[in-house]
Amino acid sequence: MRKRERENPCGVCGHYHKYEEGEVCGICGHRVPASFEKLGPPSSAFPSEILPDFLYLGSYDNASRAELLKTQGISRVLNTVPACQNLYKNSFTYHCLQDEKVLQFDDATNFLEQSERDKARVLVHCMWGKNRSAAIIMAYLMKRKGWRLAQSYQWVKDRRPSVELSEAVHQQLQEYEQKIFGPNNLGPAAPFALSSTPLFGFGFPKVENAVPAPVFDCPPAPSIFDRASPNISPHEFTFGAVKNDLKGFSKGPFGDPPNTTDTPMDSS
Repeated sequence: MRKRERENPCGVCGHYHKYEEGEVCGICGHRVPASFEKLGPPSSAFPSEILPDFLYLGSYDNASRAELLKTQGISRVLNTVPACQNLYKNSFTYHCLQDEKVLQFDDATNFLEQSERDKARVLVHCMWGKNRSAAIIMAYLMKRKGWRLAQSYQWVKDRRPSVELSEAVHQQLQEYEQKIFGPNNLGPAAPFALSSTPLFGFGFPKVENAVPAPVFDCPPAPSIFDRASPNISPHEFTFGAVKNDLKGFSKGPFGDPPNTTDTPMDSS
């Protein structure tokens, strides 16, 4: 275990060897390209769980850590890269795809379906765990779960963000999708929503015959100030006024008319 922790796979052939910057693979003679050096092995030593207690996706580095795989209960390994060695044949049941260019989806899915029936946990891996092995799992989800390619891709991507399909592998998945569902078949409904925006209904039932929305372009009702006024001459009507005839009354000592409503004072 200590020896494997100090080693990394060759970025060209997949063989394990002691890695130092600029070192040449002692088995195949390849030098690790700069692009592979930048990518490097995944940050986590554990593979990604795609389906609980059953299906795991990882890299060749993950497949090399036997003790960590055993802690996760993994007993079977699906190797999607012929150049990658099956390191622990005495500890795990291996199934290896033999074609380097064309992915054998039916062969892989049959192995996964049998493993699921046996209730065995399986690691599917390629070199970096983001292209060939991810495509195999997507093909399995399409065939076994009845999910379309877009849904299967999103499911795997959410659980392993480093997944990145090549154009050739994506084309093979599209062809496999047509093989399962047919070119003109829309397929079954999606088991989960791809949109992350939740829809809120607050428990209210949907109104079938809703009241139409008000129309705002109708002409407004006439104002009360624009209506015709009653036929009353201004000189015939005055608000709150009472006409008093003060003729025949003498003025009081201060020039005001006497109060005719007061009760006369008692002279005694």
